[in-house]
Amino acid sequence: MHPSRALPRSWRVPAALTAALALVAAGAAASASAAPTAACTADGFCEDFESQTGTQPAGRWATEFPDCSGTGTAAIDSAVAHDGTRSVRVDGGLGYCNHVFVGTDLDDVPAASDLYVRFWVRHTTDLPTQHVTFLAMEDAADQSRDLRMGGQNGMLQWNRESDDATLPEQSPAGVALSVPLPTDTWSCVEFHVDASAGLLDTWVDGTAVTGLTVDGTPTHDIDGQWLNRTWRPDLTDLRLGWESYGQGTDTLWYDDIAVGTTRTGC
Repeated sequence: MHPSRALPRSWRVPAALTAALALVAAGAAASASAAPTAACTADGFCEDFESQTGTQPAGRWATEFPDCSGTGTAAIDSAVAHDGTRSVRVDGGLGYCNHVFVGTDLDDVPAASDLYVRFWVRHTTDLPTQHVTFLAMEDAADQSRDLRMGGQNGMLQWNRESDDATLPEQSPAGVALSVPLPTDTWSCVEFHVDASAGLLDTWVDGTAVTGLTVDGTPTHDIDGQWLNRTWRPDLTDLRLGWESYGQGTDTLWYDDIAVGTTRTGC
């Protein structure tokens, strides 16, 4: 059809209908943009921090300084958020006692079920060469020691506190199978723990990370060290924050957390 030629009468849409369709489309777009990113489920919980009214995390969240405290701080931040107007800001210091976490229990998630966690994180400083942690979960089946997610050799890694096993193994080939955590931008981090089989999956921005996967079959450079012993975790809490063991300070923001027995996605 020539662009200047009028439509036949039978093809024309009445002006009132055109206006109504435009209003419907605009309303749908507005609803989509206003929808919260965090997804609540009946067998878990979500948190976007929008209901937080004070400067310190409250409600289900508590600020924690395991064993000792120093310069680490945590606060509700209304200047930086992934979605909405609030997030949790963590300023983590150098050295173990300058750590800080914002934590909650996992009582909402049925015991012995699959556990899926999704959170958005933003930080300011590249992960250092030495080991750091930005997420920890107490494992009641492993001497109440922590399952820890953080970084080493500049890349994301999992660490099992009880025996210091790492995922991936910290060989050059293993490290290359992980990914860094980009700075000054929001990243979507997801993981799945199948406690009954001792399996672990990790995604960053929706993409599975080979080096952060325990599939039950020992693979050199990935999960061979992790599977040196039987691991059947019983995870009782979720703590987001910062802890370094000789190198590394960072400022981090956490937002739009979803926890449950099915994957939420980004």
